[in-house]
Amino acid sequence: MKQMHIAMLAGCVLIAIAIAGCGSSPEVINKEASTSAIRAAQEVGASEIPSASLYLQLAKEELAKAQVLAANGEKKQAESMLLRAQADAELAIVLSHGDADKNEATEALERVKKLRQDNK
Repeated sequence: MKQMHIAMLAGCVLIAIAIAGCGSSPEVINKEASTSAIRAAQEVGASEIPSASLYLQLAKEELAKAQVLAANGEKKQAESMLLRAQADAELAIVLSHGDADKNEATEALERVKKLRQDNK
């Protein structure tokens, strides 16, 4: 009976060790904010604006690097890369809005010039 308890205990220990060994999968990181920012930049047309498209491309590359780092178990570096990706995507959004505002202002000036010429 005592040998049976020892055998069961040993079996439980081996199972626990096996489960712990399988638990060393790559670190899980939260890339939701970065992917959302990249998606938003794409939706506002950042890829069509030269200055914004550069930062959008950087954000995509940084997201890919973060995924590789996470797969290699480098969670802190992956999280840092995700923050960079999010910041670059948000900068692409701002640059897109800035370019749109600039175009709108230029169009307004052209309309004013045309109205002045028509009134002369």
